Amino acid sequence: MAKVDYFERKLDDKRRLTIPAELRNEFASGAVLTRGFGTYLHLYPQTVWEKLVEPRLEGDLLDERVADLNVRFRMGKVETELDGKQGRITLEQHLLDYANIGRDTAAVRVGTYWRLGDPTVLAGM
Repeated sequence: MAKVDYFERKLDDKRRLTIPAELRNEFASGAVLTRGFGTYLHLYPQTVWEKLVEPRLEGDLLDERVADLNVRFRMGKVETELDGKQGRITLEQHLLDYANIGRDTAAVRVGTYWRLGDPTVLAGM
């Protein structure tokens, strides 16, 4: 099976994003959505968040860089699961507003997580 590194979708009227069938196993344990470093979102498989991101956010208590990362990633963080039927996740309106995402959405793999945003914004990076 070919590895999927990019996909585009239209959100439905309930702000749901359909994850491609080839990727649903990757999100079987759930998904974590956060603000990104730019005008986009980060989409993590729950296991990646727990094993790779969370330990990095627990750095030195007095390290301001770690504190800033905690604010960025925890402010508006949403943990969700794929719906059982069609492999969809619901995107919270405040995250869509942050990333200026309308109905058209693109996702590109960045190592072990995904950047999620407006296709024109992601294409211009």
